[in-house]
Amino acid sequence: MTNDLASFLEEKYDKYNRPDFIESDPISIPHQFSKKEDIEIAGFLAATIAWGQRVTIINNANKMMKLMGNNPHDFIMSAKQKDFQIFDSFVHRTFNGVDAVFFMKALQNIYKKHGGLEKVFLPYSSNGETTLNAITNFRKIFFSIEHPYRTGKHVSNPIENSSAKRLCMYLRWMVRNDKRGVDFGIWKSSLLPSHLMCPLDVHSGNVARKLGLLKRTQNDWKAVDELTSNLRKLDAKDPVKYDFALFGLGVFEKF
Repeated sequence: MTNDLASFLEEKYDKYNRPDFIESDPISIPHQFSKKEDIEIAGFLAATIAWGQRVTIINNANKMMKLMGNNPHDFIMSAKQKDFQIFDSFVHRTFNGVDAVFFMKALQNIYKKHGGLEKVFLPYSSNGETTLNAITNFRKIFFSIEHPYRTGKHVSNPIENSSAKRLCMYLRWMVRNDKRGVDFGIWKSSLLPSHLMCPLDVHSGNVARKLGLLKRTQNDWKAVDELTSNLRKLDAKDPVKYDFALFGLGVFEKF
């Protein structure tokens, strides 16, 4: 990695990792809350539907919050079967009411029986596959209760070589804390910023290839691993901070 590339990415990281950009991003949803559990639940749901037009993502995520009375954790802990049905008519692209109702039930199971989202994302090892293990552990518990077959597609599985972009983004939100006011850094468990994997989508993938950070042509988990390995050469302790640079270059600058 050249010094010029490192300086360029640092400049763009600094430019886009600012509170000014929160309003137009799905991370604005959890930023409406101050309670830890509300932040992590709102963040998880917003990240789950974070594909498509960003305005639509934010509007639909806000609808989810309103359906929970803008008290996500209280709703999850106290909801009965009939309360979940309020989500029957929810739709975001292919994520529909069937999926939303199950997500609420799965979250209730996680908070009542497994100690909450932070605990179920704990990796079962701390080697180079820490994030993969964390997601695998989460998926195992998330789908441990009876669930519709169709809903499985809405929780990516890196074991099957999915890039798991939305889950990697969510983990960035919860784990990173660089005092910049964007990411929350409220999870203090064995997942560290150095373990995180870079969220990869069409925009960031295209930028990464143009910058020589990624050679693989598919946007899959192998590409995530390649990209993150190269970003660790620039900052081993916090490689995913460059997600801000790649995303900003792709979305805002059409790099």
